[in-house]
Amino acid sequence: MTEFLQHLINGIGLGAIYALIALGYTMVFGILQLINFAHSDVYMLGAFFGLYSSRWLGLADKPGIGSLLAALACAMIGCALVGFCIERFAYRPLRKSPRINVLITAVGISLFLEFGGQLLFGADPKYFPPLFESGQPIQLGGIQINRLQLLVFVVSVVLMLGLRFIIFRTKAGRAMRAVSYSHATAALMGIPIDRTISLTFMLGSALAGAAGILVGLTYPKIDPLMGVMFGLKAFVAAVVGGIGNVTGAVIGALIMGVAEALVIGYWASTYRDALAFAILIVILLFRPAGILGENVAEKV
Repeated sequence: MTEFLQHLINGIGLGAIYALIALGYTMVFGILQLINFAHSDVYMLGAFFGLYSSRWLGLADKPGIGSLLAALACAMIGCALVGFCIERFAYRPLRKSPRINVLITAVGISLFLEFGGQLLFGADPKYFPPLFESGQPIQLGGIQINRLQLLVFVVSVVLMLGLRFIIFRTKAGRAMRAVSYSHATAALMGIPIDRTISLTFMLGSALAGAAGILVGLTYPKIDPLMGVMFGLKAFVAAVVGGIGNVTGAVIGALIMGVAEALVIGYWASTYRDALAFAILIVILLFRPAGILGENVAEKV
């Protein structure tokens, strides 16, 4: 039982990071019906923003909460600006084009960021600086909780609660929900459609940037292709939870994280990547819209 609880805690921590990335996928889909494949590479940029900002600001020389928050702020602001540019210059001109055009553009931006990252940062992996000293793990009976692991979970939860507050308790959040319901109706009500969509991209990208920092702290080796598999799993989590549903994205991500930790602990780590697609197939067979998704009839 102790071993199971240990794997459960590890899985929840991993799932919290998946959730930060999955929220970006689900928010953009909810408001534009678009799968933003470039989102996983924005997460990669977040890790590199954190790496270079920590070098330039000397944060690695004085690890602690302050250094971590400073790196988080740099990564989130940088990724928010990247998200704004992607929406403004790549997706907005194609908003009235066929969906296949936008989909191909999303794939193109993803490849541009990946190979552009290799040219800019180098293809070799980089070591992410320890911005927080974990110290001795916390002992709860036979269970060990790494202090860094606990911090990652707390930061993830705080960011997710902050997003929930913005969506359900602010004027901008009400505008986002209105636009996701109907662009035409929202425009008639005086809601600035373009500004609201840009804000959605910026919020989702900022969360992805934070995830890049947290992954860099947990697995201190980053590279320009790090977003491929991690982002794909987060996308699967969003689909499993019901893409377009914020709460569903978090639930799907936690399921993914816990399942992956259990497979690593009780089976073999070589199957951890295949597990994501196995879960996706099972969920779509019995619940095609996802756990919290709604089946929507389309006119043909």
